[in-house]
Amino acid sequence: MYSQDLPDAQNTIKKDSIIGDTTKIKSPLVGANQIKSYLPLLQNKKVAIVSNQTSVIFKDSITNQHYIHLVDSLLSHNINIQKVFAPEHGFRGKADAGELVADGKDAKTGLPIISLHGKNKKPSAATLTNIDIVVFDIQDVGVRFYTYISTLHYVMQACAENKIPVLILDRPNPNAHYIDGPTLEKEHSSFLGVHPIPLVHGLTIGEYANMVNGEDWLGKGLKCEVTVIPVKNYTHTTPYSLPIRPSPNLPNDKAINLYPSLGFFEGTTINAGRGTETQFQIFGSPDLAIEKYDYAYIPKPNFGAKYPKHRGEVCYGKDLRKSESLSAIHLGWLINAYNNSNDKEKFFNTKSFTIHAGTKKLQQQIEEGLSPEEIRSTWMEDLQKFKIKREKYLIYL
Repeated sequence: MYSQDLPDAQNTIKKDSIIGDTTKIKSPLVGANQIKSYLPLLQNKKVAIVSNQTSVIFKDSITNQHYIHLVDSLLSHNINIQKVFAPEHGFRGKADAGELVADGKDAKTGLPIISLHGKNKKPSAATLTNIDIVVFDIQDVGVRFYTYISTLHYVMQACAENKIPVLILDRPNPNAHYIDGPTLEKEHSSFLGVHPIPLVHGLTIGEYANMVNGEDWLGKGLKCEVTVIPVKNYTHTTPYSLPIRPSPNLPNDKAINLYPSLGFFEGTTINAGRGTETQFQIFGSPDLAIEKYDYAYIPKPNFGAKYPKHRGEVCYGKDLRKSESLSAIHLGWLINAYNNSNDKEKFFNTKSFTIHAGTKKLQQQIEEGLSPEEIRSTWMEDLQKFKIKREKYLIYL
């Protein structure tokens, strides 16, 4: 089950431990749960951790219902944690999408928190002074414009520059079962996409780090010393239900599955469910032709969306909660919304849409009336090249 309020995991258990014989466990065993594999790497060292609310150790790896936060666990093992680096949404995962997160102090542990989604996206040399190793443990969802992989890039780059090793506690990618979408063009790089990869890349965080190093994406000949604690009992086609929402507006498995397709709406006049309890499971707008849609809702400020698009206005659109699970990006909803918009000239917020898509071509193709099949055909060559490149960096089949 997902938690609406992202509760403090420490309240659920008092002690953490590895489940005894992992060979009998059929469900994935995340890297953080394999304490004996990485604890020796952290003992007698000054440690920094890149983490958020998903950085937990599960007491029961079958149900994933009870857990302790990695920071709390390591402190209980007398690991010398110096500070926490927080990605988008903050250490406890409660900030809105895109909201700047300030530096601060964790109320529970007293540890200093350095934001990597404020004025600085990259750890400074000063914040890494006297750090012996950086631990990276964040649940990703395998989509280019989901910013945790951009944070990974800048952490690796900073650590390479300062000769600090990075330990990655890997987790499954719930969208690893397919690779799809337009490939980012270099001139449209941003924090919503740093590298020339498809929108859905089919890699875990650990595999992605391998690719960043292997493709020389850190620049200036830099290589980051990376150790990955792989997920056990896992392949790219292994179903994985996230027990904790990875960000405020991805509340369940359906939202995570639809996110690559509905995320395009972030760069348009369409609301993708922000300001409701069905984020990334519905879409709508006051500008859509009412006679074309049978679903309506009104976005209101809520957890994860203080100022939702079309706040307080009736939005007409589609309810996708009962739609089939996707194994490819669904372009039909985006094209349908554009075709039924009452104000096509304002439909695309061009700069934002281009950054999300990673290319100007997609907007142009939709405006020119191309079908989903015709658009998808223009992705194929780049997708095939990426799949071949990706093979070198896989940890899992």
